[in-house]
Amino acid sequence: MASIRKEIDIGVPPEQLWDALRDVGALHTRLVKGFVTDCKLEPDGAARTVTFANGMVVREVIVTVSDEDHRVVWSAAGGRLSHHNASAQVFGEGAHGSRLVWIADLRPDSMAPAVAAMIEQGLDAMKRTVEAR
Repeated sequence: MASIRKEIDIGVPPEQLWDALRDVGALHTRLVKGFVTDCKLEPDGAARTVTFANGMVVREVIVTVSDEDHRVVWSAAGGRLSHHNASAQVFGEGAHGSRLVWIADLRPDSMAPAVAAMIEQGLDAMKRTVEAR
């Protein structure tokens, strides 16, 4: 199983970044504007349908939203992935900044480069979106 770990520093307090990350139905407006163009949270909040700027549409199951750990975990399967599980966690970084750690585990391993590239795009969009607020 391929495992990808990416980190980024974001110039906002961790509480501000966490508030946007934990709003799992508002990716397209609060967290990764432009990278995700639409996000529809199911009525029970257990899953969301995410539309990416590249046209890909994915149903993601929300596994955990932990206020204690400032961590969101989600999973998805389908298309060319037989398994995908990911987490994003917010940490304080310095006096007024944050560090976000995004980890994804997936199969098949051959999809790791494409998924890693999407994570990089997502992190860039996150930095732009959150710092602009």
